[in-house]
Amino acid sequence: MSGELEDEAGVVAVSRDGEHRFSKSVVDEVTLVAGWGIEGDAHAGTTVQHRSRVARDPSQPNLRQVHLIHAELFDEVADAGYTVEPGQMGENVTTRGVDLLGLPTGTLLHLGDEACVRVTGLRNPCQQINDFESGLLREVLGRAEDGSVERKGGVMSVVVTGGTVRPGDRIRVELPTGERQPLAPV
Repeated sequence: MSGELEDEAGVVAVSRDGEHRFSKSVVDEVTLVAGWGIEGDAHAGTTVQHRSRVARDPSQPNLRQVHLIHAELFDEVADAGYTVEPGQMGENVTTRGVDLLGLPTGTLLHLGDEACVRVTGLRNPCQQINDFESGLLREVLGRAEDGSVERKGGVMSVVVTGGTVRPGDRIRVELPTGERQPLAPV
């Protein structure tokens, strides 16, 4: 279920869950649907599906159709004594070899041969991370050297082109043209 990658950007694992739970089950493949999200995932839809956001305004557009986390974060938190596996932090796509947090808003990520997502912003780590593993939140939400908040919990995206994504698929990064906007929480 996990794909090994050498020296290239790619998909390590894919996950989904039809219920609103923190962690998602790792599966052999996921199907992305343009403008909708991942088939069979609780966060798919044209309007916001995240429970706290639905409570505030259910008519908001869904900028969080697909959640991606870099496997390098799991390596980093392992150094602090935490064991986190793909899907456990609620992501749909676990990547390796892509600096997700350094991408500008609007970056296109081509996943495998068919699918493409547009990065909309950062995941804002919340208390559920500590509920999953006590103390983990401080590892994924900290302060940068300049004192600004540093969010390491991955990026959110919307599906531009549908398709099937599997572990081992390559990722091609297409940066936006024009002035690049840094990622902000969505």
